[in-house]
Order: sequence, then C-alpha cells, then structure tokens
Amino acid sequence: MKPIQMALSVILALLAAPFASEAQQPTKIYRIGYLAGTTEGYETDSHNCPIKGNLIWQATVEGLRESGYIPGQNLVIECRWMEGQDAKAQALAAELVSLNPDLIVAISTVNVRAAKQATSTIPIVMAGVIEPVRRGLVPSLTRPGGNVTGPTDSLMEMEGKRLQFLKEAVPKASRVAQLISSERPSDKVFTEHLAEAAQALGVTLQTYGVSGSEEFADAFTAMIKAGEEALFIGSTPIFEAGDRPKRIVELAAQHRLPAIYPSRAFTDAGGLMAYNVDDNAVRRRISFYVDKILKGANPGDLPVEQPTKFRSPDIVPLTC
Repeated sequence: MKPIQMALSVILALLAAPFASEAQQPTKIYRIGYLAGTTEGYETDSHNCPIKGNLIWQATVEGLRESGYIPGQNLVIECRWMEGQDAKAQALAAELVSLNPDLIVAISTVNVRAAKQATSTIPIVMAGVIEPVRRGLVPSLTRPGGNVTGPTDSLMEMEGKRLQFLKEAVPKASRVAQLISSERPSDKVFTEHLAEAAQALGVTLQTYGVSGSEEFADAFTAMIKAGEEALFIGSTPIFEAGDRPKRIVELAAQHRLPAIYPSRAFTDAGGLMAYNVDDNAVRRRISFYVDKILKGANPGDLPVEQPTKFRSPDIVPLTC
C-alpha cells in the first residue's frame, strides 16, 4: 500500500472510531416499581409481574411498549401486590423504594398514599384513584406539585349514575342493598355520596360491609331477610380479585337480586349490568406520564387527568 493510501486509511479509521463507540453504547435500562392490589392468580415472572395478566395489566404494558419502553429490553418492572390486604401496602412500598427505581406506578388510593409516605423524591404515577385532591394525594389537579401525578380512574358522580341505571332496570325497586368492603375507609366516602343519589331517586339504601369473601354468603342472607330488592356493588378492587366476581354474581342470582356492578369482570361472569370508565384507556395513559418523567419532566408540573372515555353500560339480557 502506498504511503498516501496508508495515511488516508489511518485517518478514516480514527474518524470512524468515535461513531463505532457511540453505536455500541448500551441502551439505558429503566426500572419501574409497580404497586397494585392483586395478580388475580396469574403466573408471574422473576420480578413478580404477570407473564400475561388481565386486560388492565396488558393495556398498561402495551401502552409502555407504544411509548418505546419494552420489558426485557430497555425496561424492568418490579411488581408488588397487596392481595387484598391494605395493611401490607406500606411495607411493599418501602421495599420498592429500596430498589431505587426511576419511578413507581401505584394503583389505588391506599397504594399511592403508601408510596408517597415511603418517598418524597422518586416520582409516583397514580391510577385507580378517585378525587385525589379530596384524599390528600395532590393539592391541585392542574398543578399537583410534589412527586405524585397521573390519570384518575373514575368520578364520584359515576356512582350516582350507576344507581340511576339500576333503578331504570328495576323501576319497582324501592330498597337497594350496597355491598362494600368494611376494611377500606375510602368505601365510606362512596356511601356518603351514594346516599344523596338514593334520596333523589326515592330509594332506601342499606349498606352491608364485608371484610373478606368468607362473609359474602352471610351478607346476602342478611339482605334477603331485610327485604332488599336490588343490589349495588361498591367500587373496590378487593371485589374484583380472583374468583370473587363469579362468586358475587352467583350469590346475586341465587337470591334473585338484580344487581349493577363496577366493572366488566362481573358481566363476563354472568352479572346483569356494569358501568364504569374505560379502564384499558386509563391504564394505557399511564405510559404518557412515564415517558414524560423518564425524559426529565417534573411530576409536579404534569396535570392530573380525569377520565374522558366511558364504557356504555354492559348489560346481560334477563331471561325468564
């Protein structure tokens, strides 16, 4: 090789070296903590996250993928689950914080509050929360401040709307039983709001609290003895865990109580009707906040979004 050609080869090699080095730089791997209610019995991976999961989990992961965050490639999700025991939330949140994630996704008021108590610096994206200002999670929807933001899942007014749909489906019903979790203080807030809607509809509302699925049968027996004519299932994740929707629907059918439920999980199990926000749309929206924060946005500057997409009432036709 001639000297001039050799010199050019060396120069080109030196110029190309930085580009080759940059091309070989590893993609940043982000770590997200995920704190929620239950795996619903789905098989989990080594990070305790569902391998498949329910439709809500799938919508969450799909939303992240669409934003460029792919589990197993540039994203690791560490999951922790209360499995219906609110008292475990604080310890689980602290465990996630100890892993030093880039942010935490917390589902439900209990989990958001636990995560907020565990860290004031790691960003928290919330979901599954109603009235976050009233519950002290953020001071404002438009400018939440602090380290918490995200989409809310429902509106308190929807509970009154659900009761209205039940009354329209069973117009002669004057007594309605409300099944709630006695272990969740937040359910009492729903009860207070629903009492106003019941009064406007001319309905007598009686609340039945249960601390676990083992009390379902006794609660339904008490409803029948009291002469209840229809059933309103409270919006609580505990009722949607595992086979509980199926058990509640079966008990309602057994006792011939027409009921309205908080999600499609119940109508899929044979329940009469359900009405709620589009859960999948809300969960996919989580990725918007994740992406903004991982790219440097301050969570306190990202407004809390209220739901804009609602499912039409899912109604299963009555058969004689």
